[in-house]
Amino acid sequence: MKFLTTDLEDISWLHHGFFTRMGGVSGGIYASLNCGTKTEDKLPHVCANRARVAETLRLSPECLIIAKQVHGARAVEVTKPWDSDKVPEADALVTAERGIGLGVLTADCAPVLFAARKERIIGAAHAGWRGALGGVLESTVEAMKKLGAKAENIEAAIGPCIGPQSYEVSEDFKAPFLAQDPSNAVFFKPAPREGHLLFNLPGYAADRLHRLGIKTVHDVKQDTLTGESVFFSNRRAFLKNEKGFGLQISVIAIK
Repeated sequence: MKFLTTDLEDISWLHHGFFTRMGGVSGGIYASLNCGTKTEDKLPHVCANRARVAETLRLSPECLIIAKQVHGARAVEVTKPWDSDKVPEADALVTAERGIGLGVLTADCAPVLFAARKERIIGAAHAGWRGALGGVLESTVEAMKKLGAKAENIEAAIGPCIGPQSYEVSEDFKAPFLAQDPSNAVFFKPAPREGHLLFNLPGYAADRLHRLGIKTVHDVKQDTLTGESVFFSNRRAFLKNEKGFGLQISVIAIK
């Protein structure tokens, strides 16, 4: 199983990992560690892949928790494993419980993992452009605060996502970002293609985190679009006219 870590690994009570597409049982365009059930991949393969991820981080498969992600800003607290028919719609999870793995699925969006060192509280957020703009990172921190965390004690880690040299957008894409704050213009630059821009999603996410009082933000600096052998990518699948794409998983847990 191949996965990436950050300096969050220095926290003795913590496990975390940004998993790649490698090390699973799925085939074809989903090869091989596809962890997304909303794909045409075979469900037994996805379940086996998730079980492998859980085992790697020393978790019980039922304790690997993943919400129904909708590109929103809702954060929910996890206190125990959910029933399969009661999975909430949310794009961020937080917990102070041991043995629960908070997982987020991505294929270009930014997975962001959180840990409050002193309070032993963790969080995980699915931050695409829409969720990040809409406040999913703020919601995650707020939910951690409700459990007792202090912003100055929280560290965050940004995982593999579409990189600033790869994320081409239309000119009008930047309008809501500038409406939010004119200084957000720094996260856009001209693209090689006329009438288009390049958007720095991880840079924007890091800025939002710093504005929340989070001083330490780690970044694995891995581009999902260009890393074809290592990561799934929604945008790459679109550019190659493929019929689908897999989802990699990022997980954080209290030992």
